[in-house]
Formats: sequence, structure tokens, C-alpha cells
Amino acid sequence: MSDTERGQVSASAAEVYDAFFVPALFEQWADLILDVADVRPGHRVLDVGCGTGVLARAAHARVGAHGHVEGLDPNDGMLTAARRAQPDIDWQPGLAEQLPYPDHSFDRTVSQFALMFFTDPKAALTEMSRVTRPDGRVVFAVWDRLDNNRGYARLAALIEELFGSDAAYAIRAPYQMGDPVSLADLATGALSGPTVTQHPGVARFESMEAWLHTEIRGWTLADTIDDDGFATLLDAAHEQLCDLVADGRVAFDVSALVVTGAAAM
Repeated sequence: MSDTERGQVSASAAEVYDAFFVPALFEQWADLILDVADVRPGHRVLDVGCGTGVLARAAHARVGAHGHVEGLDPNDGMLTAARRAQPDIDWQPGLAEQLPYPDHSFDRTVSQFALMFFTDPKAALTEMSRVTRPDGRVVFAVWDRLDNNRGYARLAALIEELFGSDAAYAIRAPYQMGDPVSLADLATGALSGPTVTQHPGVARFESMEAWLHTEIRGWTLADTIDDDGFATLLDAAHEQLCDLVADGRVAFDVSALVVTGAAAM
């Protein structure tokens, strides 16, 4: 798998990701996922594919002094940013398909917008179920299909026009698992009684430049589109995506699918 397919970013991109992507896009989902997972004080929680840790940090605030949270991710840059933001969470390098924990180690296992990048999603879900206690809960979110995330569909089309299909794929890749039926089929067996629900959200960026800086410098295109290319993209976006701007700020609807199930016995 390529870095785009695995969602792997450089250390500098991870810093941009945490500073811009998290507040603009990812932070709004953390409480929703923890509500669905019914995370409570005293729980042991594992965040798989934790990235820079927005979900794990929210879980840490919920479980309190008698709980415990661990975050696992294969990307060193992401974990460095996570450790800097919240040093008292156990951040571990590792693969979702080979979780380094004994059976039934956690009350809740959660994952936010990471499953799309796992090498073997079915094996990852089986592992997430294995490390969760038998009466515990596994909850994960993926992005809905690209047609239900039109701002990103349009950005991908613009990038393809300017830089080709490989560059556009970096924008489209996160939406590859956005089919509820296929997602339920994937979770069946690994989880007991999985359900899939659709949840709306809003992406908000301070400006068109901030949005594109986040998408290009905070993701896998960081080393693909240079400064001249970025300037070209910004000019084109001001012309073709201007309807997404109001009072200088960019905002558009986004949609996610959240899957919940019990750990398989």
C-alpha cells in the first residue's frame, strides 16, 4: 500500500494536521463517538489509529483519574504530536491488525476515521473485538461516500484537473468505505450485532487558504504539490469553489458513518 492508501504523513504534516484539521473537521466527532460507545468514568479505553489523539484526549477527560486511555498508531509523526498535546496518555506505536494487548484488556475500543487506511480492516476489527471485554463495546467511524461529502468531491475534481488522478486520489481515499451495507457486512463476525448510523457534520476553515493549506500541507500531498502548485490551486479554488465561502470563511456539510457493536464472544 502507498502512503496515501495507509494515510501516512510526514512529521511536519502531522503538526499541520493537529493544528488545523482537528479543530476544523475531526474534533466535532469525538464526543459523538464516545456517547455511542457509552464511555464512562473508570473505563479502560483504547483508541486505534489515534492519529494526533483528538478522540483519545476526549476519552481521557471522560474516564477520569480512575480510568485509563491508550492510543495506538503506526505513524511516528502523529504520535509525536499526540504526546506533546497530552503526555499523560499512553501512546503506543503499532498496527491495528496486530494489537499488542492481551484479550479483554479494555472496556471500550474506539476508532475515528482510521479504518479506511488499515491494511486489513477485517483483521483490525477482529483484533479490536479481541481486546475488548465480552460485555464491552467497539465503535468506529468512517467517512460517508464522497457524494455525501460534496466539498471534498469538488476539491478532488479540481486537484485532478490541475495535478492528475494520483494527486486527486489522496483527497478521495478517505471516502472509500462509505457504503453502509458493505460496512455492516465487514463488521459482521468481528463484532456482535453491528449497526451503522449516518451522522452529519460541518467542515469549517478560517479561509480558502487555510482550507487548502490544511488539505495539502497536513495530508499526504505535502510532498507532492510545491509552493507554485499550491498558488495555482488557490487561485483556481477562489474561482471555482467560491460558493463555499461566506464572510471569508469556508464551510460545507460533511457526513460520517458510525458503526457500533459488542465484542464478539
